[in-house]
Amino acid sequence: MMRVDLHVHSSHSDGADSLETVIEKARHAGVTTLSFVDHDITGTYEAALPAAEEAGIDLIPGIEISAYDFKRKRKIHVLGYSYDLEAPNIKALTEPLLERRHKHSLQQIESINAAGCRVDAEAIAEIAAPSRVIYKQHIMRYLTDNGYESEAYQHLYKSLFKGDGPAAGDIEYIDARDALRAIRADGGLAVIAHPGQMDSYDFIEENTDLIDGLELLHPDHNEDDHARIREIADGYGLALTGGSDYHGSFGVEVPIGVDAEMLRFERHLLGDS
Repeated sequence: MMRVDLHVHSSHSDGADSLETVIEKARHAGVTTLSFVDHDITGTYEAALPAAEEAGIDLIPGIEISAYDFKRKRKIHVLGYSYDLEAPNIKALTEPLLERRHKHSLQQIESINAAGCRVDAEAIAEIAAPSRVIYKQHIMRYLTDNGYESEAYQHLYKSLFKGDGPAAGDIEYIDARDALRAIRADGGLAVIAHPGQMDSYDFIEENTDLIDGLELLHPDHNEDDHARIREIADGYGLALTGGSDYHGSFGVEVPIGVDAEMLRFERHLLGDS
């Protein structure tokens, strides 16, 4: 069985593990093709390439753009693959987004401090490295050693970042259609990430002219999602991708790798041009 994983995250964004650790885990899992889709950055591919080549794993340039469906007022994540590494159009969208996210995280740290829970921004920045942006997961790592899936972690997370918590609120995201266009303008394939998890189906149906593929395999998808995604993809001739959405200890514990036989790729997505 050929195993691939086109959706993993590293410590270059909101994943807990280094590039080398993720690649080694992928090698042990029998993964032959891998794509880091760290949030809103394009540099992970070049940083990871030496370790991937040493491990005998084919690496595909990837990104996950934090976007928004303004019509339905909900988040949409857009995956981009095999784009031009200079990526001028993608970077024009994501560089301001990264700045907004980092600034927002610093404001969240100030709000948490004001609420009486002392946190050190410099120490959190050290935890976040090599990511240039602080994420909520880095703040949580500073505050607790409890695991992501533990009741204690989830209670603290929700009390700080949800509802009336002192660090609640979010940043302004990119219009999902702009994200799709930017990926294509940079020669890449534009894929809607985990549409079942984020209920992106109506957006997909309205924007199939901008979309190259849908993420079929994802830990949060069930059989109904699989059937619906396959039906849409078959109807519009879209690629099917998949991955673990691996974040290490910063997310739900999942194995790296999915069955490539269940997917349908554009030929050059797997380097077979």
